[in-house]
Amino acid sequence: MPSYKPPAAVASAARRALDIRAKLPRSRRAGTAVGVRRAAQLAARQQVSLDTIKRMVSFFARHGKSPGSAEARRDRTSKAAQAWGLWGGNAGRSWARRILRQQEPQS
Repeated sequence: MPSYKPPAAVASAARRALDIRAKLPRSRRAGTAVGVRRAAQLAARQQVSLDTIKRMVSFFARHGKSPGSAEARRDRTSKAAQAWGLWGGNAGRSWARRILRQQEPQS
């Protein structure tokens, strides 16, 4: 199965989210254990499987269309912004979508 190296912009977004999260009190930290692991993987620019790319696309689809989600992410310390960033932020969404489109059978 193919794997993909996250671009620098994706790694940067994940690293930034991890840094912000680490500076906040526990009560203000966001992200599941999976999201934090994903951020560490992306920040280190480790290879990402196609299955993980699919999970990323699914995460962004679920959380990108929530009412008020874009507004909630404006505050970089908000839980919404942290969670979004842990998965690579806007750069991660674009990158994952692009890879998934490339994997679709050409008709």
